[in-house]
Amino acid sequence: MRRAALVLALSPLLPGCGDTEPRGAPLVIGATMSETGAYATQGIPARNGYRLCEAHVNEAGGLLGRPVEFLILDDASSTTQAVELYERLIVEEQVDAILGPYGSTLTEAVAPVTEAHRRVHVSPLAATSSIWEQGRRYLFMVLPPAELFLAGLVDMGAERGLARVAILQEDALFPRAAGSGAAELARDRGMEVVLQVTYPSGTEDFSDILDQVRDGDVEVLAMAASNLSDFITVLRQMQERNVNVAMFGTSGAVAEFQEALGETAEYAYGLSAWEPSLPNPGNEAFVEAYVAAFGQAPSFHAAGAYGSCQLFMEAARQAGTLEAEALRGALLALETTTVFGPYAVDERGYQVANQGAFIQWQDGAKVVVWPPEVATAAPRFPTPTWEDRTARTTR
Repeated sequence: MRRAALVLALSPLLPGCGDTEPRGAPLVIGATMSETGAYATQGIPARNGYRLCEAHVNEAGGLLGRPVEFLILDDASSTTQAVELYERLIVEEQVDAILGPYGSTLTEAVAPVTEAHRRVHVSPLAATSSIWEQGRRYLFMVLPPAELFLAGLVDMGAERGLARVAILQEDALFPRAAGSGAAELARDRGMEVVLQVTYPSGTEDFSDILDQVRDGDVEVLAMAASNLSDFITVLRQMQERNVNVAMFGTSGAVAEFQEALGETAEYAYGLSAWEPSLPNPGNEAFVEAYVAAFGQAPSFHAAGAYGSCQLFMEAARQAGTLEAEALRGALLALETTTVFGPYAVDERGYQVANQGAFIQWQDGAKVVVWPPEVATAAPRFPTPTWEDRTARTTR
């Protein structure tokens, strides 16, 4: 299939959506987002990303000559509620189009609804490959695949000559996929996976697992979870039990991690599908607009939602309609770079262009350390032991 290649920049953030003042009744775009519940840390900035895109689409002339109006409902991080709300948006509210919720778990839950109603579903923040292996026609991935979420950590560890890896994964759809992918990547690099543990969601005591990490002389500890609090708990308990590894990395990097941990977060790594420093078109303008609107810097969840909105709007502009088959064809053919990063998909709607970036917390700030071509700093090795850190901070 011949692809249409373009770059989506910001001026005033979504050019080409409409060339005149939008007229008539708004086109209503429905979505849910996790504004409360376990995923609220990620869901709230994602909702904000949708809202900012809504404003910018209308500033740029609307979509297909009409203003757009986003109807965003709180799914409370619940699969049951998300399914009910998407059914309501499509059947009762009769929205003109939809955009996806946060995360793999909720996306897997609502995908049967959007498929049954033949609604194109651009998923801003779902990454588990199995979701795209079920013959679905209208679902499109924007994130890097989950199996690659810990690739940067593995790659940096292998380049450093580290050989002994442990993987800690929450018993949920996305973390299991990310953990399995990390294990396969590590073995492909000649590393030994000495421990791979799946823990129940809601676990608060990781002491037994961390004792296994210590006893296994683990050098690289990779952790995949859906809930930010799991990362915070594990790193705190590593400090309390004096469990030392050369590299500790997570499947998600957000500012709240460092805010909760302070100096304890130093040297930790995390996957970020997006950072303000990345050379994506319109990044600087997006960050400035987001800070002005919401009073804080955007996370990759905000950028993912915004970029997904950009993709949908561009596909609709190219198709000239919101009809499902025309939109699907436009998204399949589209090859572009949004604020969020590269986008291209295969016939399944499965992402093939975006690989994400790895950050490390250095001096209280996130810096991009992988891949090398977009790095803003070199990774800091070796990670000091907890005893060394304590001695340094108490002098």
